[in-house]
Amino acid sequence: MTAPTPLDLPAPDAEAYLAWLKDSSDEALAAARAGVAALKEQPPATALATLQAWNDVDIALGSTMARSSLFSEVHPDAGVRDAADEASREARQLSTEFGLDPDLYAVFARFDDAVLGGAEQDEAGLDEQGRRLLERTLRSFRRSGVAADPETRARIKEIRERLTVLGQTFAKTIREGTKSIRVTPEQLAGLPQDWIDAHPADADGLVTVTTDYPDAVPFRTFAHDADARRALSIASLTIGFPANVPVLHELFGLRAELAGLLGYDSWPDFDAEVKMIGTGAAIEEFIDKIADAALAPAERDLGILLERLRQDRPDAERVESSDAAYYAEAVRREQHDVDAQLVRTYFDFARVRAGLLDVTGRLFGLTYTPRPDLPVWHEAVTAHDVTRTADGAPLGRIYLDLHPREGKFKHAAQFNLVNGVEGRYLPEGTLVCNFPIGLMEHSDVVTLFHEFGHLVHHLVGGHQPWVEFSGVATEWDFVEAPSQMLEEWAWDAEVLATFATNTDGAAIPADLVARMRRADDFGKGYFARTQMFYAALSYHLHRENPADLVGRTRELQERYSMFPYVEGTCMPASFGHLDGYGSGYYTYMWSLVIAKDMFSAFDPDHLFDAEVATRYRDRVLAPGGTKDAADLVAEFLGRPYSFDAYAAWLDE
Repeated sequence: MTAPTPLDLPAPDAEAYLAWLKDSSDEALAAARAGVAALKEQPPATALATLQAWNDVDIALGSTMARSSLFSEVHPDAGVRDAADEASREARQLSTEFGLDPDLYAVFARFDDAVLGGAEQDEAGLDEQGRRLLERTLRSFRRSGVAADPETRARIKEIRERLTVLGQTFAKTIREGTKSIRVTPEQLAGLPQDWIDAHPADADGLVTVTTDYPDAVPFRTFAHDADARRALSIASLTIGFPANVPVLHELFGLRAELAGLLGYDSWPDFDAEVKMIGTGAAIEEFIDKIADAALAPAERDLGILLERLRQDRPDAERVESSDAAYYAEAVRREQHDVDAQLVRTYFDFARVRAGLLDVTGRLFGLTYTPRPDLPVWHEAVTAHDVTRTADGAPLGRIYLDLHPREGKFKHAAQFNLVNGVEGRYLPEGTLVCNFPIGLMEHSDVVTLFHEFGHLVHHLVGGHQPWVEFSGVATEWDFVEAPSQMLEEWAWDAEVLATFATNTDGAAIPADLVARMRRADDFGKGYFARTQMFYAALSYHLHRENPADLVGRTRELQERYSMFPYVEGTCMPASFGHLDGYGSGYYTYMWSLVIAKDMFSAFDPDHLFDAEVATRYRDRVLAPGGTKDAADLVAEFLGRPYSFDAYAAWLDE
C-alpha cells in the first residue's frame, strides 16, 4: 500500500486559492453525491461494505468542510474567505440532504437488528468499532429528522440551511468587526515600554488601541487610566452590537423550532443528548453546582480586589469588569511579589514557540520538522511535518498561524485541514491564534499550550480506519479536557526553564514561577463565576430567546458573575461561542473538572514521566472517538473520573 501523502496547498495568492477551493470542493462534493447514489442504487450486501462506502462519503464531505471552515477564517483575501463560506454552505446543505433521505437511511436501517440484537461479528460483518459506527450513523439519521413526514423534512432542511447562513453571518461580523479607541500618549502610562514603542502617535498626536488581543490584553492589565480601560472594554463588548442581535434572535428561534420538530422539548435537550452530560436540565444543574462551589472563594478574592481599588478610589462600591484585570495585577504584584511586566521579559514569542514544540515532542514522543519550502496562505504562517520519534513514522502536518491581521479569526482555536484516515490520509491541522510578535504575557503562553493540545489530539488520534472517529472526535464536552491538562506544563518551573529566558539568557527563576502559581490562584473563584455566567447565557438564551437580549444578559450577569453589567453593551452579540458551542458553553468547566482529575495521575515533580505520559497518550488521545470519553478516562486513571480534584483545587 502506498503511504499517504500530505495535502498540496496552492500558491499563496488569491487567484490560486479561489481556483483550488472551487475545484477541490466541486470534486469532493461530486464524489459524495456519486457515493450516495451508488449506495441507494445497489446497496452492498454486508454492513461492513456499506459502512466502508459511507466512510468514503464522509471523507469527501469532511474534506470540504474542513478546508472551507479554515480558510473562511484565516485567508488574507476577503474574496477567498467568501468563497470558502460558500463552499462550506454547499457541503452543509448536501450533508443535510443526505441526513433527510429516507432511501439512504433504509440502506443502513436494514442492519439495525445486527447492532441492537448483538449478533456475532461473522453474522453482522462488523467488529466492535464497526458496530459503534453503525449505531452512531443510525442515531445521526434519526437526529436529522429522517423519520419525519415530507413536509416536516422540507422545513428541517430549510431551517438547517438558514442556520448555516446565520452562523456564518454571526462569525463574519465578529471577525471583521475590530473596534478601537484613540488615546493620548499620556494615557499609555503603566504599559510596557516595548508595547508603547510599537504604538506611535499618529498625525493628530493620538494612539490607536484596538480590541485585538495583543492590544487589548496588555492595555486592560497595565494602563493606569481607568476611563481608557473602560472605553476599550465597552468597545470589546460591542463588536457585534447591534448587527448581531437580530441574527441571534433568528438563530435561537430556529434552533428551538428544529428541536421541536425533532421531538425534543428544547435545543439544549437536543444538543445535550450526544454529550457526556446527557440532558438539558443537567446543564443548568451543573452551572449552579459550579457557581455555588465558587461563591466563597469568589467573594473572598473580590473583597481583596475592592479593598485595593479603594486605595485609588475610596468611594468605589463595586469592582467593574474593566478594572478587574488591572487590580488583579496590582494584587499579584503587591501581595504576591509577581510583576507581570517582569514575567513577560522571559517570554519572547519565538523562544516560546520553539519551547512548546520541544516540550510536547518530549512528552508525546513527537518530532517536528520545519517545512519552509511549503506554500502557505500568509507569510507569518509556518508549516511542520510531524513524525513519531521512536521510529520516524509520519503522523501528519501542522500549520501555525499565530499573529493577528485584518479579517482573520479573532480568538484562538485549532482548525482541521485534513481528517486523518489510517493508511489513506495523514491528519493535518492548523493552530489559529492572535499573539504578539515580541514579548508575550504568561497568560498567552498558557493559551498557546492549551490550543496546541487540540492539535496534538488531532494528530495522535487521527489514525483511525473510520473518519467518524478520527482525531478530536469524542463527546463535545470532553474535547477541552486534554488541552486544559496540557496547560499544567506551562506552569512548571523546570519545563519553563527550558525556553523561558530573558535577553541575557537567564532562565526564569523557579521561585518566581512558584510565586506566579500562587498568584494565579488568586481570582479563580470569580473566574469560575464568570465562566458560569457565559455558560448560563448560552443555555438560557437558547431555551428562552428573550425579546430583550440586553435585559436578560444583565439579569444573568447579576446572578452569576461577580462583576456588574456594563451599560450600553450586549456581550452575546460578540460571543462567538454562541454559534459553535450553541447551548453548551458549560463544556469548558465540565472539561476542566475532568482535566484536574486526569492531571492527578502525574507526579508534579516529574511531569515527563515516560510511563504516565505514554499511557495518557495511548489511552486518552490515540483512540480518538473510538470509545466514550468516560471510558477513555477510566482506562487511564484506573477508575471513573470524579469532582474531587477540581473541588480541592477550587478550595485551595
